[in-house]
Amino acid sequence: MDQEEDLDLDATLSPPLSQNTFWSWWNGMENESSMSRVLDMDLADPMGPLDFQEAGTSPRTGGGGGGGYNCPVPVSAVSVTASIVPSTEDYIGDHGFELAFEQSGTAKSVTCTYSPELNKLFCQLAKTCPVHIKVTSLPPHGSIIRAMAVYKKSEHVAEVVKRCPHHERSQEYNDGTAPAEHLIRVEANQQAHYISDQNTRRHSVTVPYEKPQVGTDNTTILYNFMCNSSCMGGMNRRAILTIITLETPQGELLGRRCFEVRVCACPGRDRRTEEENVRKTTAPRGKSKKAVPQKNCSENSKKSSGEVGNNDADSGPYTLQIRKWKHYLILKKILEAFEFQEMKQPAEPEQQGEPESRVSRKDLPKAQKRGAAPCSFCAKRLKMKDEAQDSD
Repeated sequence: MDQEEDLDLDATLSPPLSQNTFWSWWNGMENESSMSRVLDMDLADPMGPLDFQEAGTSPRTGGGGGGGYNCPVPVSAVSVTASIVPSTEDYIGDHGFELAFEQSGTAKSVTCTYSPELNKLFCQLAKTCPVHIKVTSLPPHGSIIRAMAVYKKSEHVAEVVKRCPHHERSQEYNDGTAPAEHLIRVEANQQAHYISDQNTRRHSVTVPYEKPQVGTDNTTILYNFMCNSSCMGGMNRRAILTIITLETPQGELLGRRCFEVRVCACPGRDRRTEEENVRKTTAPRGKSKKAVPQKNCSENSKKSSGEVGNNDADSGPYTLQIRKWKHYLILKKILEAFEFQEMKQPAEPEQQGEPESRVSRKDLPKAQKRGAAPCSFCAKRLKMKDEAQDSD
């Protein structure tokens, strides 16, 4: 009888049992009722796998070039910071949590580029996007870095960001290292955990925080975005934000950073186009290219009008170039008529009581009596009449 009990005990302590129930037993040591429940569940089905959804993780974890199964993360580490609508405001925290990106231009060959002006990351599908983590003081031991994607606009923020059905079912980038529906993946990190929250259904990926290496001030994490922003059934041209948070092992928030992401075929071109559009909309109207010539034209018109208005006060000879003799004679007669008219007109009165004119209206032509300027023909007749009187 004792031998049979020993055989049963050996069967229950086989490696699959100890591996699958270790974390559940560890978290329930302080609660005997929970520990007995886990043991009863495993004794009923010794070879059955642990329910990863209950532990708050996905069965397939890992990242980059390796596959396999990792131990689930404790429930307390993934459920404390869960929120229906995640916050997108930056929070530097007590440890000076910041993000940095590699400097890259807007060439067509670039696969990932960050725009500080837009606070936006442009990248290609499934290409490496390095993100540098900086802190001014080291966080508690065992802290994690979490990455989550949310929609930017308020009308879409309640929806979960996930891959489109086409890329989710495609075998090109689904090698079993991460769940097929997750948009954000971590490359070359075997300690990455992919989490699907039970309450919000949102997807996130966590990696342990690593202290910067000697000679550097940051820690680099390689992220991949596994679906285009224009994919139907997925993001469908809706803007998304990536939230990266620094958390303690118990889920307490230590810092938060947020930036916009666009997954496209030509990141350099799209970044250049969006930056130019922003500059055009934010530039003042007075400094636009079309306003400059209009301003110059107005200044020239004012200047010319001012010069014309001040010609009467100038006292210098002016020269006209005339090619035909008859035109010269006509203009000469017109000039003599204007000079004679100015001689006949009295000076402007300086005071209101001074009489306006001493010349009788009989000596003026009819056109000038009505208030109009004298024409050249009238001035000519007036001059000829006066010259005849002088000769007599």
